[in-house]
Amino acid sequence: MSLHNLTPAKGSVKKERRIARGQGSGYGGTSTRGHKGAKSRSGYKTKIGFEGGQMPLQRRVPKFGFKNINRVEYKAVNLASLEMLASEKGITEFTIETFLENGLTSSNDLVKVLGRGELKSKITVSAHGFSKAAIAAIEAQGGVCTKI
Repeated sequence: MSLHNLTPAKGSVKKERRIARGQGSGYGGTSTRGHKGAKSRSGYKTKIGFEGGQMPLQRRVPKFGFKNINRVEYKAVNLASLEMLASEKGITEFTIETFLENGLTSSNDLVKVLGRGELKSKITVSAHGFSKAAIAAIEAQGGVCTKI
């Protein structure tokens, strides 16, 4: 081994291409941009979704229906779930915190109690919404529904 044949370890040296630094660099002239056109010029930016003048996909696809921007999304909790918690864990008062602790909802969810399932225990429920069937079932057992 001599000084004239020393080389760095393989993969240790990463040489960047120096674009637009003359013909000797191998990347001079058009500087990898090709000849003419918008992409060869400085300051070129393309609009999002631009397809070179072809009708963009977003305009080609048919639109239909109606999206209500004021729609309120609720997380549904059924009476069967409440009855299961009441019988297994002995919970009689259900609040938003109770729903969170037992994994029925997430932190930002609005909760609506629905009437699926059979209720056998007397419970107190605080939620953002109730179905008529849920109110009837809870009050039939002597429970209380409180709308937040």
